Amino acid sequence: MATVQITGENFQETVQQDGIVVLDFWADWCGPCKRFAPIFEQISEEHPDATFGKVDTEANQDLSAALQIQSIPTIMMFRDGILLAREAGLLPPQALNDLINQAQALDMDEVRKQVAAQNAAADGAGEAK
Repeated sequence: MATVQITGENFQETVQQDGIVVLDFWADWCGPCKRFAPIFEQISEEHPDATFGKVDTEANQDLSAALQIQSIPTIMMFRDGILLAREAGLLPPQALNDLINQAQALDMDEVRKQVAAQNAAADGAGEAK
């Protein structure tokens, strides 16, 4: 599957969709980003069931700031709207493949339970102050 361009306008609807979404935050001036681009494209071809998106950090500065992107390339991986991984730096193909395979193997019902428990604990800690 070819990669799609992600902007502030389509970010939420993209990451909230069912399935795996892998985002590459990059900039045209970034040497490691340019070296990572063909790796990202290759892996997108190997996983047609996942959505692969590219976020130009220069064109989407507000989105990049909101997501606290501090170094590029940065990869963010979501499944069913839940952020599963965030990795900065140039990943080799096998490392990106491993992340995707791990995301595919997850029991998302269990992940949702863990997220709910973490949110409840955070809410309780906020109320205790």
